[in-house]
Amino acid sequence: MQTGWRIGALWGIPLFLDPLWFVILTFVALNFGLSYSPWGNILAGSAGLTIALLLFGSVLLHELGHSLVARSQGIKVNSITLFLFGGIASIEEESKTPGEALQVAIAGPLVSIGLFGILALIGLVLPASSLANVMVTDLARVNLILALFNLIPGLPLDGGQVLKAAVWKVTGNRFQAVRWAARTGQFLGWSAIATGAAIEFFTGELVSGLWLVLLGWFGIRHASAYERITKLQEALLQLHATDAMSRDFRVVDADMSLRAFADLYLLETSAPQTYFAASDGRYRGMVSIDDLRLVERSQWETQTLHSIVHPLTEIPHVEEATSLVEVINQMESQQIPRLTVLSPAGAIAGTIDRGDIIKAIAPKLNLRISEVEIKRIKEEGSYPSGLQLGLVAKSTKV
Repeated sequence: MQTGWRIGALWGIPLFLDPLWFVILTFVALNFGLSYSPWGNILAGSAGLTIALLLFGSVLLHELGHSLVARSQGIKVNSITLFLFGGIASIEEESKTPGEALQVAIAGPLVSIGLFGILALIGLVLPASSLANVMVTDLARVNLILALFNLIPGLPLDGGQVLKAAVWKVTGNRFQAVRWAARTGQFLGWSAIATGAAIEFFTGELVSGLWLVLLGWFGIRHASAYERITKLQEALLQLHATDAMSRDFRVVDADMSLRAFADLYLLETSAPQTYFAASDGRYRGMVSIDDLRLVERSQWETQTLHSIVHPLTEIPHVEEATSLVEVINQMESQQIPRLTVLSPAGAIAGTIDRGDIIKAIAPKLNLRISEVEIKRIKEEGSYPSGLQLGLVAKSTKV
């Protein structure tokens, strides 16, 4: 779920502000304001706030670079969020080739380098001792730093995305590429934490040291998330609907009256939730309890299940050989609790819901999930927190 406040949209891409953004905005404005104090307190304060807003405008353009290149490849961009550590563009899925992934990754730093060049040229024509010149020069310098910092080769930074694209190209294995880039990001994150702690201990520079520690923590957290999602993707690609489906359904006689069906099956306390009707040796479709309730009880004696059955061709279904990724995507896109699984001959092979999916992938991920939790997932239709399913190729570019 998207957090933060929506402040508008650019090229149809929603823009959000995380509440913590105001913290860093205040810090940056004060920092620059103090450096501009020779021009007077009021002017310095206004200039500090202006440069802080322009800085985050630069971050926004950086993220737009990623987003617009991704959109040119037919990839949906869900949002751009400005937060404590800069900006995040939430991109719906992975690029299809290493070359396209490289284009998305490098677009942001190229925008920042372009802004550096433009601002540097503007600074050349402004009076050398003017506040405007100092502000433009500072903004140019920060954009260059933003570009160079993001090119550090470790996820979740853009340099990590570049490294991932390179390893993907060489090995032909996207998952291996993500693991390499994620582990590099984790190493860099721990290095930043160690460096920050050393700075605090040996120099007493609390702010600088703490900032490095926070950056390291952020890097480790997101690099680890990439690795977890990649592991999940690999597990899902190894599984098919037949590996996860449940056979907890019942086939009933389609010629049975609605009254007989209700008396025989709906009063059973342990009755399965899914019923299929068949007659003359053929499946006629699924029986929906909700449809039964819509029929006047006075007609239950005369009407048969044929009157409320949903043909197999009209209900959401997949085949046994359908990959689990496709199963999840279909369930999420159609917002349905379960799918019917058909055999190659078109017969009912089973049903599959979110509980079945979790039960199938848990051993692959070395997860221990109790039968009680599986039952809860089946009843509520929601995945456990921490398992990011749905379009499992989702990624985040920083």
